[in-house]
Amino acid sequence: MQTVFEAEHFVIVAPARPHLSREDGGHMIINPKVTVEDRTQLTRVQAVELVKLTMVAGAAMQTVLPRRGVDIWRINYQDNGNWRHELHVHLYGRARSSKRQPYGHFLSIPLTAEAFKAQPGLNALTADDVAELKTEIVRLLATDKYKNF
Repeated sequence: MQTVFEAEHFVIVAPARPHLSREDGGHMIINPKVTVEDRTQLTRVQAVELVKLTMVAGAAMQTVLPRRGVDIWRINYQDNGNWRHELHVHLYGRARSSKRQPYGHFLSIPLTAEAFKAQPGLNALTADDVAELKTEIVRLLATDKYKNF
């Protein structure tokens, strides 16, 4: 797992074994530093930080990945906690040219963690992608829209 960005209460990572390949749009996860079961257990400060990070991470994907050859059309944001019973938010880029996960279709992820582990690995975001995403997140957080969010 590559760390994309670390905030006070959350860490954004690019998984080494993504649910969605880089070519199909890419995949990042926002994990809380302290385990909680779901968002109802977040403090106000944590909840605000989570919303802000989903916004800037999604915006960064939509800016950076097209420059790097991935034609992102939108980002799907998904709270999960089925395989790992704790809050974490997945960001799935949706590329128009996607082959394995066609744009406009629901994402197809194996039903169980065991089935996911049994499938062939997908291409993760590269170290260069991660470096540019981090730079863009830092830039966005310094803008008027986010610095006093």
